[in-house]
Amino acid sequence: MSDSKVLSEAKLKRTLTGTVTSDKMNKTVTVLVERKVKHPLLGKIIRVSKKYHAHDEANEIHTGDVVLIEECRPIAKTKTWRVAKLLEKAAAA
Repeated sequence: MSDSKVLSEAKLKRTLTGTVTSDKMNKTVTVLVERKVKHPLLGKIIRVSKKYHAHDEANEIHTGDVVLIEECRPIAKTKTWRVAKLLEKAAAA
């Protein structure tokens, strides 16, 4: 029993960094995560992007902010990520 507890504590949560593209939902933000991947045939470096819904309990994150999101239990049908930290505030313009 103690071995399984040690393993669960040692298991780290996955984290991603991305830009908030939408904050129109209540307690939810849409985060765009971009990564660079080498094309298998051409060898060219291409940008691959994916959007995640992340939970924002205080509604304090806004469009354009750069945030760190971490994986968590399913909160809604499409929401299994939580905003862990605000890394950079959007430029006020």
